[in-house]
Amino acid sequence: MKWPSAFSGSKIALFKGREILVYRRDDKPGIPFPGLWDLPGGGREGDETPEECAFREVFEEFGISIKANRIYWSKSYPAASPNGLPQCFFAGWLTNTDVAAIRFGDEGQAWSLMDVGAYLRLPDAISTLQQRVSEYLEIQAVRATE
Repeated sequence: MKWPSAFSGSKIALFKGREILVYRRDDKPGIPFPGLWDLPGGGREGDETPEECAFREVFEEFGISIKANRIYWSKSYPAASPNGLPQCFFAGWLTNTDVAAIRFGDEGQAWSLMDVGAYLRLPDAISTLQQRVSEYLEIQAVRATE
């Protein structure tokens, strides 16, 4: 995929079967989406690529290394942040080894491998990310019937 040269950050939906890796954000004043369920990812640092941004954030937040061959879908979304830059979104997979190696970082209150259907119904998750996961799942369902 050809990515925009400027982007605000990357998020990644990581699946293990029908479960998705999520975490509950800190509930601190002044941060975006306090206390909501979120996906790994965050803001771009320096001149990193969208993939590098996603991989760095997964390592910082969960202590695991994801490589490019574990990504099977990606898309750029229009700006949702005040800086007006697009956001990058990925979907990939986790192994049993990845899950066993998770060491939750110092951002957030808790993490979970949650049934994806349950995640999509959460009233206290970031809705734009739920919509992106739904879009990805719909595309996969269509591909599976082709």
